[in-house]
Amino acid sequence: MPEVRVIDDAGEQIGILPTAEALRLAEEKGIDLIEVSPQAQPPVCRLMEFGKFQYQQSRQAKNKTKRVDVKGIRLSLKIGQHDIETKQKQVLKFLDQGHKVKIDLRLRGREKAFRGKGIDVVKQFIETLNYEYKLDKPIDMQMGTISAIIAKK
Repeated sequence: MPEVRVIDDAGEQIGILPTAEALRLAEEKGIDLIEVSPQAQPPVCRLMEFGKFQYQQSRQAKNKTKRVDVKGIRLSLKIGQHDIETKQKQVLKFLDQGHKVKIDLRLRGREKAFRGKGIDVVKQFIETLNYEYKLDKPIDMQMGTISAIIAKK
C-alpha cells in the first residue's frame, strides 16, 4: 500500500500521504498510525493511541449486543384467579421486551405433598398465556420449587 488517507487525532483529514510519510508523522507526534478501513481506496489510517482505539472498539461491540435477562414470576399453590391474570400480564410484558421468563412455584411445608397439583398450576398458567412462546426449560422440581423457563418464539 503505497499511499494512505490520514486522519489526525482530532478527527480532521490531513489528506492522502505516502505510507512512509504517514508513519514518520505519527512518530513525530508520539502516537500510533492505525489502519481503520483497509477496504477503502486508498486505505484510511488514523493517528491516535492504540489503547484508546481498542477501548473505543470494545465500547462499540458492547453497545451492539442485546442483553437478554431472565425475569422471574413466583406463583403459589393457592393463587387466586385475579392474581394469575396479573402475573400473566407481567409475563406478556417481559416476553414482548424480549426477555426470558422463569416461572417458579415454591412449595412450603405440607404443600410438598401436593407436587402434582403444583405442576398442574404451572402448566395451566403457561397454557392460558395467549402468546407464541417456547419452553426453554421444561417444568421440573428441585428442592421444593417447581420451575420452568419460557421465551419468545
